[in-house]
Amino acid sequence: MSHIDYLVIGHASRDLTPTGAQVGGAVSFSGRTAQVLGCRAAVLTSAGPDMDMAAALPHMSLHNIPARQSTSFENVYTADGRTQTLHNRAQPITAADIPADWRRAGILHLGPIANEIDPDIIHLFSNSLVGVTPQGWLRGWDDDGRVHPQPWPAAEQILPQVAAVILSREDLLDEEMLAQYRRWSPLLALTDGRRGCTLFCGDETRHFPAPQVEEAEPTGAGDIFAAAFLVRLWQTAGNPWEAARFANEIAAQSVTQIGLAAKMERISQSLQVS
Repeated sequence: MSHIDYLVIGHASRDLTPTGAQVGGAVSFSGRTAQVLGCRAAVLTSAGPDMDMAAALPHMSLHNIPARQSTSFENVYTADGRTQTLHNRAQPITAADIPADWRRAGILHLGPIANEIDPDIIHLFSNSLVGVTPQGWLRGWDDDGRVHPQPWPAAEQILPQVAAVILSREDLLDEEMLAQYRRWSPLLALTDGRRGCTLFCGDETRHFPAPQVEEAEPTGAGDIFAAAFLVRLWQTAGNPWEAARFANEIAAQSVTQIGLAAKMERISQSLQVS
């Protein structure tokens, strides 16, 4: 690929569901969303032979760091929220793994899911719009793989260096953490499921309610929101309000479908109508 519009880095995951294994992870949902939105998208990941990444991410530039097993999560949704278990973890991703000709991507999206990315990778992308979804840096797990929130010590150094941070409310440890991330981030989008998102930009705060839809599966909605937000921010030369509005619309379409392929088809159809 001679030029990349959207490069997303992180582990693809082999999500265990009641209907069988499905491809997941920020790179899968965000990368495919960027592609559907018209971007020349590329993915840098680490996965094992238990996942066919070329089939999961068709017509996309892909660089895979081989691993014995792919990162694997199991999500259980209840009235009290999501319970998540990590079963396996692929290889870490460092600056040495970035192909030299990928370092001028229009957008760089760091999307860790299991603390797998060295955040100093951002220093290789001085000409890119850099966005982060820090969820994977905010995850710890016990000996049984049960995932729990934890602080990210590098946040104070890394967040001021990026253009946009997209964070889920369910990843917050407390309100003080939100206050800190607001201080450190030039632009922070806080997603809150079916309630939409809140945007913090300088001294201004705006809430954007999500469109009301019939929800079939919320998995991946945050990553889809992030991709739509970053792409629209890039396309509009930095209009965060339009980016938030657009990302809400795209994420809402995605939750009406089950599985990555069906979600992408629905988003594509909605773009043709609009």
